[in-house]
Amino acid sequence: MPPLTSSVDALLMNVYTNTLLKCERFEVSHFHDRSVHLFTNKTWRSNNVPAFRGTSHLNRRGYRSTKISSQVMEQMQSNVFVKEYSEDLPVTSSYESAMEALSSLITRKKRGERSSVGGKYGKLERMSIYLKILGLEEKIGGLKIIHVAGTKGKGSTCTFCEAILRECGFRTGLFTSPHLIDVRERFRINGLDITEDRFLLYFWNCWNQLEVDVAIIEVGLGGKTDSTNVIKEPIVCGITSLGMDHVEALGNTLGQIASHKAGIFKPHIPAFVVAQLSEAMDVIQEVARGLAVPLEVVAPLDCEKMDGLKLSLSGDHQFINAGLAVSLSKCWLQRTGNWEKLFGKQDNLESNLPGAFRRGLSTAHLSGRAQIVYDTSLKSCNSSKVSESSCGDLIFYLDGAHSPESMEVCGRWFSSAVKGKQKASSCFTVENMVQVWGNGHLQYGTEKRDKSYKISKQILLFNCMEVRDPQVLLPKLVSTCASSGTHFSKALFVPSMSTYDRVTSAASVIPADNFSRDLSWQFSLQRHWEKMIHGKDTEVDTVIDTEPKMDAAKFLPYEFLYEDASHCSPVENHFACSAVIPSLPLAIDWLRDCVKRNPSVRIQVLVTGSLHLVGDVLKLLKR
Repeated sequence: MPPLTSSVDALLMNVYTNTLLKCERFEVSHFHDRSVHLFTNKTWRSNNVPAFRGTSHLNRRGYRSTKISSQVMEQMQSNVFVKEYSEDLPVTSSYESAMEALSSLITRKKRGERSSVGGKYGKLERMSIYLKILGLEEKIGGLKIIHVAGTKGKGSTCTFCEAILRECGFRTGLFTSPHLIDVRERFRINGLDITEDRFLLYFWNCWNQLEVDVAIIEVGLGGKTDSTNVIKEPIVCGITSLGMDHVEALGNTLGQIASHKAGIFKPHIPAFVVAQLSEAMDVIQEVARGLAVPLEVVAPLDCEKMDGLKLSLSGDHQFINAGLAVSLSKCWLQRTGNWEKLFGKQDNLESNLPGAFRRGLSTAHLSGRAQIVYDTSLKSCNSSKVSESSCGDLIFYLDGAHSPESMEVCGRWFSSAVKGKQKASSCFTVENMVQVWGNGHLQYGTEKRDKSYKISKQILLFNCMEVRDPQVLLPKLVSTCASSGTHFSKALFVPSMSTYDRVTSAASVIPADNFSRDLSWQFSLQRHWEKMIHGKDTEVDTVIDTEPKMDAAKFLPYEFLYEDASHCSPVENHFACSAVIPSLPLAIDWLRDCVKRNPSVRIQVLVTGSLHLVGDVLKLLKR
């Protein structure tokens, strides 16, 4: 689940754009006999690129799709490896080939490294060139777009907008990033992820057969130079809450970050923004004045306007995002001439929201943000004819927080959730599980649990990218939880399964445990944790820096869960408060073993620090 590089961002944006537009044939004659340097230091000549085929022949019986993938990818990067595959192979096989091709465009091994892509083109310029190649430069202007930037809440705001306008009866297209498990999560048509076969059709071809009334597009990184900023005439723009994130790319002051976010503003196009610190708001207002943008500051949604319904996404901060979504949706409806058709002369939303708005806000769903998952593996107890009560409870609380501001929000939500203040509603069955989308809950299984006899233990499962500062993130999380009376029994530090330079799908093979992998970053996280808990800087530094042994990490005893923190002895290389585990599957297995051994325990695991980690946990739990 990497935050993809500009070439990949641009490709996926074009996949999305082509979903919404009509494009049946792709020609490159206007590049004939010219050298093009777009994606690598290598040069390809377009007169070697065969004309692109249409898509109607793909359904013919016996057709072999050997050349379909290579034609597009030859234009995108000269060193792309594409497998040949035929109609009789399963969709998953060809889909994995698409993931390999997509991964080959990623030019950095980790966040913060310089890209190996040379040439004079920047990210936004490269995106504009894609649009010209695909013949979409003019057509994209026909999309009725809501464009949303911000540090936190972009995905939630876009998701609320999509659900509201879908409930109003419009065909909706939603583009968000990053994805957690599968790249198709980035593309929703009428509230559903596109299917694998449809993604393949569009990925390997200049794709489109679907048209939508409204496109809601989330900015990837920043705004001013983001790939999505090829949008020249959106219907309305929005900026969510801003904070200190991606400082290596956007600047190390709130004002610099705000300048990037406000870069999506277009002359005379209305924009809405939530309340910001003055340093950020001053910059946003200055940019708006310079472009003659009608700018309105939006207040959080008043819960009384929901008429008894609850927001489907958890956390008090979602009222901020919901308020922005309501304003963006109303403005879109008004500027496209649809408001009066639906709601007549009603213009004031002060007293109550239209029913479609309330339904949208109460049914929108977004994975990995304040999401609760009950582990399904406990059902294995039933298969061996052991009573349900012979297993404890294992509950995962997942939130991809990775900035100081979001850590504080995450801590408040987790503390509230573990105290049972959140209730689930709106159940629907998916395969062998019941998903409960009330307040962001995702619950597997329908059994009722007797909570009276359970002993609850809160455990932190944590990882973050090396560009983050754990000395800021961890104390913010712990202090926020402690202020609400929630304390972690243990902290587990694990590497993520997903990597920055690899795009995978939900069906991708989970890598085998690699006991030789470098865990220096995880030991560094443990060092910060132990310093925070014990304040014994010298002892902790000496032990963890000089003794990053794998043996202790491989075999974490079951008794560790119940070990008293007072037994912690860093000088003897013994930690009772934290552990480093070399792989995520091992960590999940250890947690499952703990609840199987003790039917009276309820383990509540907060998974946070990285959307990579959250996506990986979800993938494991769904297997």
